[in-house]
Amino acid sequence: MADGEGGVPGRDGGGADGDVRSAGSAGNRGGGDAVSGGGGTFLPPGIEAAWGLRERPSKGPKPGLTLDRIVDAAVSLASAEGLDAVSMGRVAKELGASTMALYRYVSAKSELYVLMTESATGAPPELYAPGTGWREAMEAWAWGMREVYHRNLWMLRAPVSGPPATPNVVAWWEKALVALEGTGLDEGARISVTLLVGGFVKNEAVITADLATAIAASDERPEEVLARYGRTLRRLADPERYPAVARMLDSGVMGVADEPEAEFRFGLARILDGVAVLVEGNAS
Repeated sequence: MADGEGGVPGRDGGGADGDVRSAGSAGNRGGGDAVSGGGGTFLPPGIEAAWGLRERPSKGPKPGLTLDRIVDAAVSLASAEGLDAVSMGRVAKELGASTMALYRYVSAKSELYVLMTESATGAPPELYAPGTGWREAMEAWAWGMREVYHRNLWMLRAPVSGPPATPNVVAWWEKALVALEGTGLDEGARISVTLLVGGFVKNEAVITADLATAIAASDERPEEVLARYGRTLRRLADPERYPAVARMLDSGVMGVADEPEAEFRFGLARILDGVAVLVEGNAS
């Protein structure tokens, strides 16, 4: 689900989009204003396009220009240079098209962000076999979401436009909710657990990415960066005012770099420990 989506990513996959896609395939995505879906429900342009509910332009200004090509070019640009590099003009240049040509397929950059996130998220893999215990299944889900974020770090900077509503994001939510079916928790509690775990996954990815960027910029080994931080903190933090910090520094832990996944493994285990208490309390 990405962001407020509880940690999720993809564009043409997932079991969540079967019926809706019968109304229009991915190849039929096109520009246009947001319209009402079934039952008069308003659908933002990005959501509408992700589900294939818009007709593409009958005549494009540039042969071969499609929504999929536009989204793929934007994702490639974000992966190479970061999300800030993505603009309608820059994507058009990458495709050898005019900026105005893109607006026949994508109404605004905010819509493009939605489609980029959906594409990069991808449909969830199998993750866990039927009958897998809830904890093992949620662990697999969290690690799968972590892989999506670390493979597409630019997604961490994408603005959140609302709750999960694109096919692949919904499919990832489905996987989490199914994983929790055997817990006896009600629907509200299962949503809360999904949001809790998904939020942890994204936050860990943000911190890991930021630290990795800082270490790369310093041109030093992780151990050297940590040791320098420890020396700086020792110089600034008065032991009488910050005795706990002083004891931590004296222990030497700041001079030892953990394995890359250690903090994620520790944090996820503690969160699931808490969920286990909730599940056990619900069963009693």
